[in-house]
Parts: sequence; C-alpha cells; structure tokens
Amino acid sequence: MAMVKVSVLWIGILIGLVFGNWVDGFEEILSFNETAMSFLDSAHMEAFGASKAARASNVLMVGLTLIQGAGAKGAVCTDGTLPGYHWHRGYGSGANSWLIQLEGGGWCNNVRTCVYRKKSRRGSSAYMEKEIAFTGILSDKAEYNPDFYNWNRIKLRYCDGASFSGDSENQAAQLQFRGQRIWLAAMEEFMSKGMRSAKQALLSGCSAGGLASILHCDEFRGLFSGNTKVKCLSDAGMFLDAVDVSGGRTLRKFFDGVVGLQGLKNTLPRFCTDHLDPTSCFFPQNLVANIQTPLFILNTAYDSWQIQSSLAPTSADPSGYWHDCRLNHTTCSPAQIQFLQGFRNKMLNAINRFSLSKQNGLFINSCFAHCQTERQDTWFADNSPVIGNKAIAQAVGDWYFDRTNVKAIDCPYPCDKSCHHLVFRQA
Repeated sequence: MAMVKVSVLWIGILIGLVFGNWVDGFEEILSFNETAMSFLDSAHMEAFGASKAARASNVLMVGLTLIQGAGAKGAVCTDGTLPGYHWHRGYGSGANSWLIQLEGGGWCNNVRTCVYRKKSRRGSSAYMEKEIAFTGILSDKAEYNPDFYNWNRIKLRYCDGASFSGDSENQAAQLQFRGQRIWLAAMEEFMSKGMRSAKQALLSGCSAGGLASILHCDEFRGLFSGNTKVKCLSDAGMFLDAVDVSGGRTLRKFFDGVVGLQGLKNTLPRFCTDHLDPTSCFFPQNLVANIQTPLFILNTAYDSWQIQSSLAPTSADPSGYWHDCRLNHTTCSPAQIQFLQGFRNKMLNAINRFSLSKQNGLFINSCFAHCQTERQDTWFADNSPVIGNKAIAQAVGDWYFDRTNVKAIDCPYPCDKSCHHLVFRQA
C-alpha cells in the first residue's frame, strides 16, 4: 500500500498547519486560507510548486498564455486580471484531438475569503506560475499517458472561485465573479486556435475543476458538430450534500454562500434549477444523471477533501474526537470507519441512476485521496491504483475509445492494497 505523506498547515486565527506532499520525488508545500475549503483541494498535488524538480526529472514544462480578448468581454479573474491557460500542441495522430483540463482550487463563499484569493493564483493571473509541469493525463510521453500524450492538451487556469460558473460582481470590495464568462472566452479562444476542427475532444477537470467539467459538459458538447467525438471526465468532483459528524450540513452551508455571492442562479443547468433550489444544483448528485454527453466519474469513495472539510471539519468537531482520524485513516475507530462507510454508500447511491447509462463510465476506488488524473503515480505508473488490475489511465482510455464498458466500483476499505492514500500530520 502506497502512503503519500502530507504535512498540513492551516492559516487561521487559532490553527496553523502546513500542507505538503511527496510524489515521485516532488515536494509541494501549500498554505490554506483560514476557510479550509477555499484551498484544500490542492491535496491532488498538481504540478504547482514542483518546477525545479520537474525540470530535473525531464518533465514537460508549459508556459502561461493570457486570453488577450477576455477583458473586453468582462471575462476576468477575481481581481480583474486576464484569465490564462497552458497549451501543449498535439501532433501526429493527435493533431486534431483536444483535451481541456479545468484547474481546481476550492471556492470562496464570502467577501473576506474572495478578497483573500485576489492576492493568490486562485484569484489573479498576476500570481500564476509562468510555466507549470504537465504530468499524468497532461503528460507528453506515451509510457506515462498512453491514450492522450500527443493530443492538444490545455490546462485552463482557475481564478474565479465558483467552478467557472459565476457572473456577478461586488463593486464595494472590487471583486469580479466572472467564471461563466471566463469559460466562454476560453472556449472561443480554443476554437479559434483549431479546436473547431477537432475530431475528438475531452473536457476534464480535478476537484473544483471536476465539478466544473460536470456543470459545463453539455455546453462543451454543444460547441462541436455531430462528427466530433465529445466526452467529459470529472476527477474528484462528486461533492456530496452530506451530513457532517455533528448532524449539520457544512458543505451545503458553504456552497450556499458561493452560489448566492457569485450569482450562480442564472448560470447553473436549467434542467435542475427548474425544480430545485440553486444550491442543490451546485451538487453533482443532482446533475449527473441528466447530463446528455457521455461522462466518466473518477472519485475515491473516501475523498480526503470531503472528510477534512465537509464530513469532519473542526467546526463540526469541537471536542476533537475526529482529529486523528481526519488526519490519518489508520487511526480511525471502528465507529468512525462505519461512519465513513456510510459516506461511501451515499456516494454509490448518488451515482446509481447515472451508472445505468451505457455511455457513462465509473472508477470509484476505496482510497483516502483526492484527485488522481494529474498525479503521475496515480494516473499511470508501475504501482498505480487499480481496480481489477486496470489502472485509471487504462480505464479512462478504454471508456473514451469505446474499447469496453467501464463501471469499476471497488470493494469497501480496507480491501484495496493498491491505493496511494493521503496521510496528514500536524506540523
């Protein structure tokens, strides 16, 4: 069993933790906002912060491009700067195939947390890295990314705080919530760069970006003619409207703030908002069964982000009963494991109707992790997580190219010995 060690640092009034991890020799240290949910998605260990190690390991580094025409459309980051992306051109058999990866990065649910994001890469392109490493599903090497290595691969940076879906502003605080406009401006940019002629296209995303890939899946399909093969992939985007350990609904309360502040009421899928409240329509469990475009859901049954920030956050655990279990699953009591098994059951129930469609795909592994497509060790490596001896990259490829139906659901923890668990430790 592979264990990914993580140091955690909360930047808050009472708690200070640092979050880091080690994968393939890369170390990443990230700081959290005092509202953990704004930044904790970074557990997926994306290439940010690994530039020197990546260069030493001969990993592809791709430069940042700003969308110059976005400002005139009001398609700007939270602080008003231009949005950006990283693009590695396709070649050979992949020259007319396009993979769009939507970056994750939590959300902001009130003026204070959104102002905080303005001074980070999550709210301003002024703070974005000038180049980032392309690994996992973005890798340019066939041995690491067998099906998509030579496609046009784009990582669209995330700087709006509402999964590319808001459309409002707060003039008093000088905050722009223009995720929907960024999405539209980016798609227009990519279409002008050649995506309009795509033979194959895949919209993907991790965490908040995985939620965005669900929200925008049918919109993405609508960009192309009927001759283009279009599908969507959501990695760690199945955020559940779940009851926390205190009996409350921490994540629903948080999402309610995001939806209200950033004006999502008019941008969320109408098939949902016509009969449910807008906050409910920000939860994928109320969306996925009605997405018309083929969709693949990749998620861990014991999502680390949701355990940390939705199920057992410190706000719902004032006595600290969940403290050790929250950081390291091996310290959980039988009663706590039973609670987490209940969360797994809720996850499986949420995707039950979705799974009945032959066009959809599933890979639900019983790991304590979050985001598995951009990490090379979890996407495709000698010791990658598997279900039935099939790694994630193979499962996604088999599904996308219709080589076989993929509905892979792992047995309950602790049966899977191939997991790359995230383990936290207090600094």
